[in-house]
Amino acid sequence: MKIQDFFIRFPDEASCKAHFKSEREKQGVVCKRCQGKEHYWISTRDQYQCKKCKFRTTLRSGTLLHCSQLPYYLSIIPGMMMLTSTKKSFSALEIQRQLGHLYYEPIWYTLHKIRYAMGKRDDNYKLCNETELDEGFFEIVPNKENRDRIATELKENNGKYKRGKGSQKQTTVLVMAESKTVDPSQKYKHKPNKKVGYIKMQLLENLRKETTNKLLEKTIDKKSSTITDGGNNYNDLNKNLVNHKAVIADVKKEASKILPWVHIAISNAKRLFLDIHHSIGDEYLQSYLNEYCYKFNRRYFDSVFDRVVITSVSCKWQNNV
Repeated sequence: MKIQDFFIRFPDEASCKAHFKSEREKQGVVCKRCQGKEHYWISTRDQYQCKKCKFRTTLRSGTLLHCSQLPYYLSIIPGMMMLTSTKKSFSALEIQRQLGHLYYEPIWYTLHKIRYAMGKRDDNYKLCNETELDEGFFEIVPNKENRDRIATELKENNGKYKRGKGSQKQTTVLVMAESKTVDPSQKYKHKPNKKVGYIKMQLLENLRKETTNKLLEKTIDKKSSTITDGGNNYNDLNKNLVNHKAVIADVKKEASKILPWVHIAISNAKRLFLDIHHSIGDEYLQSYLNEYCYKFNRRYFDSVFDRVVITSVSCKWQNNV
């Protein structure tokens, strides 16, 4: 959606609220007390009243906007539009400037809510067919607890950071991409010999095979065939997946031919985060990965904005996240 089209469609607070209300009613309102699904709308209170037990539910209750005090027109709906209007992204500071909002924190918090809903929506689906697997190492800013641990490790290592896997500056992300081999005569010049489908990116606590297998059970269909490098954490994939092929590349350049779309996704995500957000805290990296994968997986869809609104209506925000 273009910016001029957005403001024609949503010129004021009432139109934004009406759109959110209509999408919520399509998904259905469920009473917290008796689980009833039939309600009256009380316009003077902006609440639904259950026909059975008379319990009232606010318009935002049970949705992603639960407990949010921000107006629809000045922050919430435009924030969804800006995140979905481009293949790239917007920083919270830029959206705050565009909206003319006084405070940075509520805008930042709302954007992370939207990214949380994006991740929850993608969790409903599993990758299938041919799938590439590999790890990506993303540079992060450690939180206070990790900073204290890293400071201790640096003293023991004469002030030098570790290099490669296990570096204190980086965190490990498991990257998964559906990729189907195409006929060489039909592929574009300078493009990989595989066609990409959907992707997923999930943080890994460690590179143990038990941790990897546990994560793959939730993200990849058991009937899928996977291709990986020779990492030890992929040794037992045949126990959960029908077909697993491990390929060891002698030359680094060959790895990009074996796992082309995984490497493309990693490099593009790293460049995007560096250009837009500059630095990301380790506890928030998954949130930005959710946004990147959600928009990549819907790159051919007509209206990603409407899908985000539906996702926000059907996803309940958890304050402990």
